[in-house]
Amino acid sequence: MLLPLLLTVWQALQAHDVPALLWRPLVGELLLDTIGLAAATVALTATVGTLCAWLVERTDLPGRGVFAVLAAVPLAIPPFITSYAWVSLSSGLQDFLGALIVVGSAYMPLVYLPVAAALRGMDPSIEETGRVLGLGPVACFARLVLPQLRPALFGGMLLVTLNVLVEFGAFALLRFRTFTTVLYGQYRTGLTGPDTALLATVLIVLCLFCVVLELKVRGGAAYASLTRGAARPASRYRLGLLRLPAMAFFSGLAIATIGVPLGMIGFWLTRHNQAATAAVGVSWPALADATLGSLSLALGGALATLLLALPLGFLAVRFPGRAATLLERTATLGQGVPGIVVALALVTLALRVLTPLYQSAPLLIVAYAILFLPLALVSVRAAFAQAQRKLEDAGRSLGLGPLSVALRIVLPLAAPGLGAAGALVFVAVTTELTTTLLLAPIGTQTLATQVWADTTTLAFAAAAPYAATMLALSLCSTWILARRFGRTAASAGLG
Repeated sequence: MLLPLLLTVWQALQAHDVPALLWRPLVGELLLDTIGLAAATVALTATVGTLCAWLVERTDLPGRGVFAVLAAVPLAIPPFITSYAWVSLSSGLQDFLGALIVVGSAYMPLVYLPVAAALRGMDPSIEETGRVLGLGPVACFARLVLPQLRPALFGGMLLVTLNVLVEFGAFALLRFRTFTTVLYGQYRTGLTGPDTALLATVLIVLCLFCVVLELKVRGGAAYASLTRGAARPASRYRLGLLRLPAMAFFSGLAIATIGVPLGMIGFWLTRHNQAATAAVGVSWPALADATLGSLSLALGGALATLLLALPLGFLAVRFPGRAATLLERTATLGQGVPGIVVALALVTLALRVLTPLYQSAPLLIVAYAILFLPLALVSVRAAFAQAQRKLEDAGRSLGLGPLSVALRIVLPLAAPGLGAAGALVFVAVTTELTTTLLLAPIGTQTLATQVWADTTTLAFAAAAPYAATMLALSLCSTWILARRFGRTAASAGLG
């Protein structure tokens, strides 16, 4: 986990006249563009996501269940697929506004989901007390509800910021320059020296600064109720005349976030099927090879990440202490290190030290494990925390050794959480683009890289079958994750 970070910083320190390189107009422009877009996206997603969560969880909006699903579905659509759809719809969106629309549409669920969960879990007596004291809906939300949403809201805003900072595919298709697109361009032109590492270090500092800032802003305030509260749903506000505008708002949001990507992919599939020339005809063997490549890398990445997360999660839960905490926090650094930085560092390492691993599948899987270990560790840690320790003690008292206890008791109890962790990483690897572009072995094709190759040449019809297949895989995997592992985990928790 630390190797790409340390290698990048070490390379950056080899640069001559670091202050002069940092004060270049290029760095200033990238900072303004990247930070400006991140700030605008956070403001947009925080506003829209919180409003959606409040309408679903606190009002009598008709069709709340349907709108709740529609608000979460964009999370299964990769940002560069959303970008492909909007760019193929209009090339005039290749600017700041287009980038804001694309990443705002893709990352809004990162705010909606935690805020909706926080609203659902709040003690309804908090709002009821405010109403009794004469507070209206707006004042009650601003003075009582919003402070309780700080952990969920700031956590979602942090995820949005980090995703915008490290996004590559969507911005490359939109011709919008950020640190990631410039770093990729320098790699493609052979400029992978100290100057490139210095730009990568600036991006790392931005990401880690956001992580620290979120912790400081959230603070150490307590958000739990001092009493057990009432286990009942909160009463809902009547929208009255605002019902139709609220439904129109959700419908427009669904069209922008889901309708445009699905509609444009369907449009280009139709054009693709109507094409008469072999040059644009679909190559079923190529589609099958790309699908197989995506699935094999996703399975390998999920397995490797899960194997790394298992001992870390078990150590953090069963043997808490300074060493376990240090290891766990080190593992979560991947959340603040951009994928393109990890890929470039591993390319440098393979070229200079581990030459046989250059452009090999094992090196790519290592990169996936570094990037997605924090994602798996959350579920693995929760799974071990839910497994009752007294059952392990009972197994030991019956004469079972440590390995038998782990295989026959601990792993079966933690299986739902482990399955969820593997499924999360599988979905993430299936739709990953940047690291795959830089580290994939020669001749390896995935659905993501094929979409990228076709869209960069404006071959939107040729990219449509790959985009549709990848979107189907992502949506099906997300649905299985929510239905299978979510329900099983909940049942295990109740048991």
